Amino acid sequence: MSLQRSWYVFGRELKLSPRSPLVFFAIAMPFLITFLISSVFGSLFDVNPRLGVVDEGDSAITAAAQQLDGVDTTVVPDAGTLKARVEAHDFDAGLVLPAGFDTAVRSGETPDLQFYISGESLASTRVILAVTTIDLVRGVAGDQPPVTVVVTPVGDEDFVPISDRLLPTMVIYAVMIAALFLPAASLVDEREKRTLDAVLVTPATITDVLVGKGTFAVILATIMGVVTLALNNAFAGQPGTMTLILFIGSVMLMLMGLALGLWAKDVTTLYTAIKAGGIVIFLPVLFTLFPGLPQWIPKFVPTYYFLQPIYDIAIHGDTFADVLPEVLIAVAICIALVPLVAWVAKRSEHELAITV
Repeated sequence: MSLQRSWYVFGRELKLSPRSPLVFFAIAMPFLITFLISSVFGSLFDVNPRLGVVDEGDSAITAAAQQLDGVDTTVVPDAGTLKARVEAHDFDAGLVLPAGFDTAVRSGETPDLQFYISGESLASTRVILAVTTIDLVRGVAGDQPPVTVVVTPVGDEDFVPISDRLLPTMVIYAVMIAALFLPAASLVDEREKRTLDAVLVTPATITDVLVGKGTFAVILATIMGVVTLALNNAFAGQPGTMTLILFIGSVMLMLMGLALGLWAKDVTTLYTAIKAGGIVIFLPVLFTLFPGLPQWIPKFVPTYYFLQPIYDIAIHGDTFADVLPEVLIAVAICIALVPLVAWVAKRSEHELAITV
């Protein structure tokens, strides 16, 4: 393999990409699917955390909360109404300020501060609102938080709204088109038009072609995955980790796409294979949408091992250490796919040599 020749193939893919409807579709997909889901379910994640406040004593904290950038604060008349609205997920969190609260904290007392959180709110949103509340109290009483924050979960904490459960669907569409379908279709198209034959009579090898096409597909797929998460504010404060997982998932699907493109004899065969195998690729998405199904089943599907970590980080606030076992399995799957692609490539190169 020559890196120079692979770089030439990559440059060729980049140069021809503006003419490809598939490249345009891969770029447009994150925007299209985000728009459709947002139109039906609302935005995947609320742009700002939503805080409800009951002020029983004209506290300075209420006015300060209403002036916050990045937090939507609403004053609610009483604690009963607030609790009901938090339970209904109208608010991510609710704060009850009793009468005389400001006077108590300024005099050095430590009154309880009732703080409700919705069972459907994101872990990152809870942290933001809890820390924001403490900072507001500091502004009234001094540097050290002089209160005990009583956090009361309201509603089903295990419940995840349907809009949040659609995150893996959005990611798999964004990544699969660029990483799997694009290189597969490109290889089949070049074989049908005999342009691949022309390339292989030069010093370039099938490996050079695959590396160039695969590199282009992985870069495009990773970028589109990042765009999808950015459009939906789904990085959960871990953009580096999310990008790494998207890259690994893109490599996995790219290797599948190369093997499929080398195996398929024509476009009809390619489309048939994608239709038949698509359910397997999308299987983890279905089990995310319907969490009542046995969750051990999608663990037999390769795409589970990069979709699930993204979901767990974005929705449950997991760290990289929490999802590391799944990520390592995804890397192992990528490594295992390399010899498969090499074997299919060798067989395909032999067939092309016979044809030529």
